[in-house]
Amino acid sequence: MIPAVLLSLSFHELSHGYVAFKLGDPTAKQAGRLTLNPLAHIDPLGTLCMLIFRFGWAKPVPVNVMYFKDRKKGMAITAAAGPLSNLLLAFVCMLLFVPVLAYAGWTTIGGYFANFLYIMVLINVGLAVFNLLPISPLDGSKILYAVLPNKIYFSIMQYERYFQPVLFLLLWTGLLSRPISFLRDAVIGGMQFLLQPFFALFF
Repeated sequence: MIPAVLLSLSFHELSHGYVAFKLGDPTAKQAGRLTLNPLAHIDPLGTLCMLIFRFGWAKPVPVNVMYFKDRKKGMAITAAAGPLSNLLLAFVCMLLFVPVLAYAGWTTIGGYFANFLYIMVLINVGLAVFNLLPISPLDGSKILYAVLPNKIYFSIMQYERYFQPVLFLLLWTGLLSRPISFLRDAVIGGMQFLLQPFFALFF
């Protein structure tokens, strides 16, 4: 599970930084964050929490919206890149899972690799769903704010400092666990439905 967590978080943060860079912001590149090296992205406490409590975080990629032509739009696209990259990674892992299971699952190495792919799907879809929640400081809040009128946006931002403690409380008490699990399973079910014709080739 540890390699899956490290790879998933690194891919998520790299995607934020790369998209910001393509939109004209060199901040992440200058900070050495355009890499899959987990050491560049790991927040020790966030990673430990993910392994123990099943929720966690990486070091946020630095973004300077002053480089974007449209600041709100640029921030929204940059924010969306992380969850979308996790969904893409989950889709690729699911695509590989059935062939690996069909042809190598009976071997020890094949079994470990198939299990790794399965864990990657769960972690990446879970990360995407969680980060798309419209609660600051999650990516979903930045996407939501991009479509809100400025008056409403700044009204909400006055209370931003309270959002993170409330989010941790919801996670700690498990109140978000069931909704996130439901959404995660729904997304995984949708992916399985899309890949059903491909899976049929192997069984």
